[in-house]
Amino acid sequence: MRILTTHQFMLPLPDRHRFPMSKYGMLAERVRQAGLIPEGVDPTPPAASDEQLALAHSCDYLERVQKGLLKPDEVRRIGFPWSLELVERSRRSTGATIEAARAALRDGFGVNLAGGTHHAFHERGEGYCVFNDSVVAARVLQREGVVGRVLIVDADVHQGNGTAALCRDDPAIFTFSIHGARNYPYRKESSDLDIALEDGTSDGGYLAALERGLDQAIERAKAEIVIYLAGADPFVDDRFGRLSLTKEGLHERDRMVFDRCQDTGLPVAMTMAGGYAPNVEDIVDIHWESVREAARRCDA
Repeated sequence: MRILTTHQFMLPLPDRHRFPMSKYGMLAERVRQAGLIPEGVDPTPPAASDEQLALAHSCDYLERVQKGLLKPDEVRRIGFPWSLELVERSRRSTGATIEAARAALRDGFGVNLAGGTHHAFHERGEGYCVFNDSVVAARVLQREGVVGRVLIVDADVHQGNGTAALCRDDPAIFTFSIHGARNYPYRKESSDLDIALEDGTSDGGYLAALERGLDQAIERAKAEIVIYLAGADPFVDDRFGRLSLTKEGLHERDRMVFDRCQDTGLPVAMTMAGGYAPNVEDIVDIHWESVREAARRCDA
């Protein structure tokens, strides 16, 4: 199983943005200490190319992102100040999901310790998302002829609105999002399958809904690979989550996704997506359990 990390590509950020970003370096260090990134193996992904990014984004948007020509309201919508470092990190994070998907086809699982930037649209970014790594990765694999159909399982607490919009007229990518009904984005797009949960939904209700959704999505998608967004933000203590899952409930979520995929012979490329608990260690714990569960299955 290949694990990719982009934590080394730091952003010059104001104080209010530094806290949630710190999870990436902490998670990478925990993964390395556990021996999941072997000594001598470089986990640094290549940057996604212009040609690859253009499979999901307009050339005009890509040019304006890269040259720093975004309008102030476009920068505000993304949520991070523009910088060359932001462009490079966003390219690398997308490249990491591409490489994780290639690894999944080879090994059964691949992991990007970042990614899950599902609020990026064809011609704009928003919600801390510049490029839509899931859609770019899916279309790269399709263009290379290694897969025909892709299933995106989005378990971030926020609906994957950019992913849904990008794939609205694309029958080769099936989008399934399970998210908070009253959470951001307040104007939802239509995924192929959406499950919207009420505030306060806890482990039992969430897992029952996820089980139904996975069965439907896998049956309808007829996919050859799953890109799985394992968000940590359904956690009960998340500042922006509004759901009430425990750490064990989130671990069971991952087991359920992996069980269904393995039972049907689907390789899984996993990304981390969101997580905003006040205690960053809680976020890292949740992401770490997702990675460890994937690694355990590769070793089995």
